[in-house]
Amino acid sequence: MVTTETVKRLTRISFDLRRDIVKMIGVGKAGHLGGSCSLVEIVAALYFQHMRFDPANIRDPNRDRFILSKGHAVLVQYAALVELGVIPREEVQKVKTLDGLLQGHPDLKIPGIEAVTGSLGQGLSIGVGMALALGLNKSPARVHVIMGDGELSEGQLWEAAMAAARYKLDNLVGIVDRNRIQATGPTKDIFDIPHIEKKWEAFGWNVLTVNGHDVTAVLEALDTAKGNKGAPTVIVADTVKGKGVSFAENTAAFHNGIMNQEQYNTALSEIDAARATLI
Repeated sequence: MVTTETVKRLTRISFDLRRDIVKMIGVGKAGHLGGSCSLVEIVAALYFQHMRFDPANIRDPNRDRFILSKGHAVLVQYAALVELGVIPREEVQKVKTLDGLLQGHPDLKIPGIEAVTGSLGQGLSIGVGMALALGLNKSPARVHVIMGDGELSEGQLWEAAMAAARYKLDNLVGIVDRNRIQATGPTKDIFDIPHIEKKWEAFGWNVLTVNGHDVTAVLEALDTAKGNKGAPTVIVADTVKGKGVSFAENTAAFHNGIMNQEQYNTALSEIDAARATLI
């Protein structure tokens, strides 16, 4: 059962993650605000509640694995690792600079990163391999792979989906960030993929659908997935691109946009004001 205190704690963390994302992008520098902000509650639920992940022992062989297949949204993962103390906070101000550790896509040099991703469609294949290896080693660890809805047009992803079902990888959970907007516009106008849930069902997966910004719903779906046996589970999460930043919500321009000073200040003010209502 998800308690009220857990929801409040994760909601506060979600605001902190959004604030970190905005600060990482800063003023006059392109950054993936939209797809990072759409994942905030999901990432908060995973790292700060659901996953077996010890910030003091990030190489624990029995840790749960997190693969961000839509690697362009890595700012949200960086933010979580900063809040957990895995990545030094001073790196927030140095993202995508020669002096900084944190670049625009995940890299194995970064503490807490499990795979190099960002070439879309490959993350689920990596997750399948990890899940197979963990199963052979009889490890209790689980693998979580986050994909974008635009990414579902990649063929390799569906080959991985077939393999996961064939090998009954119930230690593997896929999460689809269905924010309905990709780099240049609505997904339905670029490469429409209707009936996403039915497609995953046809590929042999257990399928759950949730509001990706509802912490309780996300945690309950993750718990249900953990209890499902004999097949992998995918959680289709309905989200809002740029959630929490008014001028970026449902706007393709902020898939990888540039904020001016006024927008930067507005974003931080909106996040801080929303967080203040929880105290």
